[in-house]
Amino acid sequence: MTEINSNSVFVVSGGAKGITARCVEYMANIFHCKFILMGRSRLENDPDWAVDAVDEAALKKAAMAYLKDQGEKPTPVAVQKLANRVLSSREIRQTLATVAANGGQAVYVSADITDADAVKSAIAEGVAQLGEVTGIIHGAGNLADKLIENKTEQDFETVYAAKVQGLENLLQAVPKVHHLVLFSSVAGFFGNVGQADYALANEILNKAAHIYKRQNPAAHVISINWGPWDAGMVTPQLKAYFQQHNIKVIPVNVGAHMLVEELLRVPGDDAVQIVIGSGLGTLAVEPDGELRTHRLRRRLVLEQSPFLQDHVVDGKAVLPMVSAMSWMSSTAEGLYPGFKTFGFEDYRVLKGIVFDDELADSYILELKETAKAADEITLEAKVSSHPPSSKLPRFHYSTRLFLVRSKPQAPIFNDFDLTPREDIPGSRFYDDYTLFHGFAFKGVERVLNISRERVTLECRCPVVEPRYQGQFPMLSFNYFATDIGLQSMGIYAKYYYGAGSLPLRSGGGHHYIDVPMGARFYVTLLIHKASETGLVTTLYLHDENGLLYQKVTESEITISKNLNELFKRNKLPKPLGS
Repeated sequence: MTEINSNSVFVVSGGAKGITARCVEYMANIFHCKFILMGRSRLENDPDWAVDAVDEAALKKAAMAYLKDQGEKPTPVAVQKLANRVLSSREIRQTLATVAANGGQAVYVSADITDADAVKSAIAEGVAQLGEVTGIIHGAGNLADKLIENKTEQDFETVYAAKVQGLENLLQAVPKVHHLVLFSSVAGFFGNVGQADYALANEILNKAAHIYKRQNPAAHVISINWGPWDAGMVTPQLKAYFQQHNIKVIPVNVGAHMLVEELLRVPGDDAVQIVIGSGLGTLAVEPDGELRTHRLRRRLVLEQSPFLQDHVVDGKAVLPMVSAMSWMSSTAEGLYPGFKTFGFEDYRVLKGIVFDDELADSYILELKETAKAADEITLEAKVSSHPPSSKLPRFHYSTRLFLVRSKPQAPIFNDFDLTPREDIPGSRFYDDYTLFHGFAFKGVERVLNISRERVTLECRCPVVEPRYQGQFPMLSFNYFATDIGLQSMGIYAKYYYGAGSLPLRSGGGHHYIDVPMGARFYVTLLIHKASETGLVTTLYLHDENGLLYQKVTESEITISKNLNELFKRNKLPKPLGS
């Protein structure tokens, strides 16, 4: 992916006014890049009658006087029209000035986004001044809110054309870009009363983003499904309605910052559609009686997930089993808005994903509904691929997921012992390669006590930034903390059997609340079966008072001294990002 820098040139539809302009100004401050701002309005100097009018009230007064001088009747509509024309040009000039002050460059070009020839001509005008376009931000849009039975064909065309025809025209003018950013809406994701046309148009943007990404895998493509902003079309009355219905509005500075965060994020080809903000009505789906199966394909790219360089065995990055679980559970949650993954059963590592020559071109996650009720959904989850060396499918992970509308309150775990009897520094186990883990997973601070029956660890979860998480964002649960907890089994295996270990399966588990990033937490490992070849345990992640974060039952590892040498080769030949 090409990073945004001072040579980057974005064409931005609807980019000179409103929230899109505020986003452009913030981008200029961060990236010092260039913008071809496109809008329908003409950029004009203030007419003589408006020069001394510094605000809207003064403009309206001056407009009334001007209309009277022209022998015209100063109706409210006529006055507002004149004032708006002046205010529009002033806002455009202010946007251009702010972009420049923030270290960027911008030019304004006037074009109707639904006119393909006009769009092409306007972009050519901007390219002549700033250089070739490297990115597109499509922020143009119109509203015509009415119940569907009251909508006219013109209403639909006005709303649909700006979004859909506008994007088509932009891509016809500039078919290949490094960055494609579409301003979609939660109306397209969740739906909204009175916005059937707007929802349809925005959902088409979402699908267009997925298609473009599939055709241009190296491009950074995001379709941001924005919730309502605290600006523009959100009137005080509408804001009051949102507050009454607990719908959060996005402050302008926060939204602009979140856009930049998404542009800075190392993208995965699956992270194309992003929802930011609340929906506009009830978010939860209502499950019907039909049992369905979903299959979702994705491509895994080592360079797009820097955290994988902290999980290397024998010089090769290996996908942690907890990351695979996060992939399955967060995808399931995305399919069922309003539901959260609470538990799992029978999680098996069948053939772990290793980032080597056998890495498949794509991986398929299958989520099969096996039971569905108003408040709980059960899914069979399975990850498979077709590796280059085989015609048969290869299965990597499988589990049963339980999604619920509301998780129960986290219980208190009482069977823990924080007495520091052995009190062994956690660094010892990383230094002697008992544990092969790097920064993102290096969280064991102390082994407080260890016996044949149990292990107690004091841990702290590293702060792993979203960009470092890459294709495996921490959405469903804090899988870094879970992995740190599972390291207790590796410590036990090396302490008593002098051998390394790798995970095989977990019988089940529940997730109540996340371990906060950067927070101290404790791990209690209870041993059920132990031998020089394997271990079966129950794992508890909790705080100092016993508040339970996660529980993993019948967690099983394989133990082998052959792993000892492999764990020493825990670095990639070349660090990611170098």
